[in-house]
Amino acid sequence: MSKLFSFGFWNTVARIILRNRILILFLILGATVFLGFQWKNMRFSYTEANLLPNDHEVNQEYQKFLEKFGEEGNLIVIATNDSTLFTPKKFRAWNELAEKLDTYPEVQYTISIGNLKKLQKFSDPNRFELVPIVKEKQPTRESLKGYETELFDSLPFYEGLVYSKKTNTVQTAVYMDKEVVNTEARKLFVLNELKPLLDEFKAETGIEIHVSGMPYIRTLNSKNIIDEIQWFVGGALLVTSLIFFFFFRSVRATIISMVTVVIGVMWAFGFLGLLHYEITVLTAIIPPLIIVIGIPNCIFLINKYQQEIKKHGNQAKSLQRVITKVGNATLMTNITTASGFATFIITESTLLKEFGIVASINILAIFVLSLLIIPIIYSFMSPPKEKHLRHLGKTWIEGFVNWIERTVRYRRITIYLASVVLLMASMIGIYLIKVSGSLLEDMPKEAEFFQDIEFFEEEFNGIMPLEILINTKREKGVVKLSTLKRMQELEELLVDVPELSKPISVLDLVKYSKQAYYNGNPKYFQLPSSQEKNFIFPYLKTLSSKDQDLNAFVDSTGQFARMTFFMKDIGTDEMERIEANLWPKINKIFPPERYEVTMTGKALVFQKGTNYLVKNLIISLSLAILLIAIFMAWMFRSFKMIIISLIPNLLPLLITAGMMGYFGIPIKPSTILVFSIAFGISVDDTIHFLAKYRQELKHHNWKIKKSVYPALRETSVSMFYTSIVLFFGFSVFMISSFGGTVALGGLVSSTLLFAMLSNLLLLPSLLLSLEKNIANKETLKEPHLQIIDDEEDEKL
Repeated sequence: MSKLFSFGFWNTVARIILRNRILILFLILGATVFLGFQWKNMRFSYTEANLLPNDHEVNQEYQKFLEKFGEEGNLIVIATNDSTLFTPKKFRAWNELAEKLDTYPEVQYTISIGNLKKLQKFSDPNRFELVPIVKEKQPTRESLKGYETELFDSLPFYEGLVYSKKTNTVQTAVYMDKEVVNTEARKLFVLNELKPLLDEFKAETGIEIHVSGMPYIRTLNSKNIIDEIQWFVGGALLVTSLIFFFFFRSVRATIISMVTVVIGVMWAFGFLGLLHYEITVLTAIIPPLIIVIGIPNCIFLINKYQQEIKKHGNQAKSLQRVITKVGNATLMTNITTASGFATFIITESTLLKEFGIVASINILAIFVLSLLIIPIIYSFMSPPKEKHLRHLGKTWIEGFVNWIERTVRYRRITIYLASVVLLMASMIGIYLIKVSGSLLEDMPKEAEFFQDIEFFEEEFNGIMPLEILINTKREKGVVKLSTLKRMQELEELLVDVPELSKPISVLDLVKYSKQAYYNGNPKYFQLPSSQEKNFIFPYLKTLSSKDQDLNAFVDSTGQFARMTFFMKDIGTDEMERIEANLWPKINKIFPPERYEVTMTGKALVFQKGTNYLVKNLIISLSLAILLIAIFMAWMFRSFKMIIISLIPNLLPLLITAGMMGYFGIPIKPSTILVFSIAFGISVDDTIHFLAKYRQELKHHNWKIKKSVYPALRETSVSMFYTSIVLFFGFSVFMISSFGGTVALGGLVSSTLLFAMLSNLLLLPSLLLSLEKNIANKETLKEPHLQIIDDEEDEKL
């Protein structure tokens, strides 16, 4: 009865599709036009990916920091170590560049060697004033030489901010308006104003410059993502179409498939716009992903259509059977694939949740499009000719199928030994896997801006801001000498951490005030004593309360202070080691009962987010396995079959994890997708094989050996076709300049190749070896998943 219902349902679906061809095509066209209009709502991410839930403790600490001091990632730095910079012509050009930048509304202010001011002591009344260091409008070579000496030898306040003593590098600090740094205005400024201006500056002056800073890096990185989407889509279409044509040797079959997946890509972009999701490094791979996953649907449908035509030549009957016989199994395989992606929805990470939603929706959408478009278009065309059907009996395919059958029939022990060896080697590799939470690791290493990052890491110990927020728990607590001494102790502690730069804080201003009090003598750049404080602090009060240097590092109440470090590109493990080493010492310097100290910043939040995702990966993957096990239970209603079917799909995942350990590919937000994606796709082959195997069992009176080999021969060709398409399709991601995307493509490709071999060799071997335990009607009850054969078709 269930078979009659299943067949009756799909027969009804086939009748509806074939009787309403024109209407369905217009509905698809209308949906495509509607989703096409949603493209205008697509937007690219202007902030770093927030991998943590909004209510996570680390996120809340970061938000508190932003409330006190505003956006911390608003600094762009332009540096040069040109030895002739302190000559009149080049010095003037460098200053004019800073002055030009100051005129842009997106720039709040700049700090450059041409507009630097020094703190100077005056009497009557006693006061400090900030006075320009360079007073001449047209400084001479001699005066510039003196200025260079003064800067590097007498102004330690500006070390790390304006200059580095390693190679006498100087930099201009460009502080962007905090209101625009996370908006499209930042992108427009960097791409349309700043970059052309700097290119023109280099061409005119011959000064070699290096540019960095989070706003600059984020903008160019986003542009790379945008540029790569077209390469991904084009590459995926080219590769899959060539492979498809190689298999089918049919131009029209190739064109029909390409039309189907192109519409699927248009829908993918449309859903991104409809849901108002940002295009990130993850959602950018969805359109080519739809191509890669959609082509196997086309292969199953077209291959079945051509088999039916070759069998009886009746086109209407062939199209009806394509829908009724392939529809149910293909629906289940697409549901399992979508389930692998949908598991990301349960994570509280917005980035992964959006990826999971859009990917799972579009996988089901491409199934619907394939089921509708392919039979309908073929119904308007003449039946395939003999030349289009020749691929069904290719000698080399027969050779591959024969090799598979011989290996399963005569070398099962070899298969088991190879599986055990691979499993043991993989377990060792898994222990070598590291976790990486670096903001920069996935960025294109060959890009100019990444090479500039390495320059700044060498000269200034990094460009990623790390903030330490000190809450003194009382107003004006920051300017207490006891607090400043504790900050000094903390600074001396952190100087010994090679991954961190020299900190910038109010401490520097207080030290500079003592130096100014003693007429600028650099040996007095230190904290004043208690006695000196009584003389110096009255001078400090004369400085404007609106002074940007003071305001940037102490809040308006004087209760909160920040210490800003710049961090090298280090991984999660290294950062955890640094934190574990620092916190006991920090708590000793700042007793928790009197002070509240937090460590935050974009880079740290991203690293914590990566750890959060790794913990959720186990939950996500476990849920994917559970969901797919439930599907298998519903389809085959056999617990033993669930276990047998999961083994050949879990082994490739373990092999991939082992490969990550051996090749030094860390777990990170990009590679974390590999396991759920690969598992959801690889289990499709298992479903197709077991569905056919169950059918053969019944025909051969529950004889395993007589059932396994026919099922293997019939399904191995489609498995091979789809696996090859998936392998080369995912390999397209390896053309990316982003390390994570390259790793994703390579790992998923290799996993699916292992999964194909596992399903063709290990799965039938297990069925044969466990013959006595599973070859009975009690173990394999009537399944919900039906593949109707010809005799049943005629009978029903």
